Amino acid sequence: MRKPVLGPERRTNPLIWCAAIICTLLTIVVIITGMVVFIGYMVIRPKVPQMSVVSAHLDKFAYDTASVLVVKVSIVIKAENDNSKAHASFYDTSYTLTFHGVKIAYLNADPFDVASNSSIDLYYPVESSPIPLKPEEGEVAELFLRRGQVVFDIRGNTRTRWRVWILGSVKFWLHLNCQLKFPLNGTKIYPRCSTKSK
Repeated sequence: MRKPVLGPERRTNPLIWCAAIICTLLTIVVIITGMVVFIGYMVIRPKVPQMSVVSAHLDKFAYDTASVLVVKVSIVIKAENDNSKAHASFYDTSYTLTFHGVKIAYLNADPFDVASNSSIDLYYPVESSPIPLKPEEGEVAELFLRRGQVVFDIRGNTRTRWRVWILGSVKFWLHLNCQLKFPLNGTKIYPRCSTKSK
């Protein structure tokens, strides 16, 4: 039997070897980074900071025959950071207090930080200037006065940022949509409204 004739032996191009080594190293780096991120997440268990309306008190709700409304209300909003190993920064905080679509006040805050596992209360004493109401808005005010309960809405956003160990900086928008139902007898309310993150 005749032996097969083999051609000259081909050598692999050194560039291909270099590319293979680089790809292998990159794959190892990606795997190690993924493991570090996963272990870091499991150890730290990061939680999204929250804003919540913890209490509110209606001091004055006056509506007269000239269809003019005057409101005085006190609102406490709490910024909470339940992360045990990272402080959180809050910024671009802006909420609007409305009565049946009529803007009563803007509740804003300068940027602030909350230490790990702690919270800060933001106090908003609101006293409106006299607000002229349209006839349909005046009818709503009269209806609430007859019922003995007044409803306000707080809507708005804040942004939060916190650094999670070596995982880097994490940012979220926090959206608040809260309805405040005040009895006219001056009782303080505790709405339990919290932000939703996005």
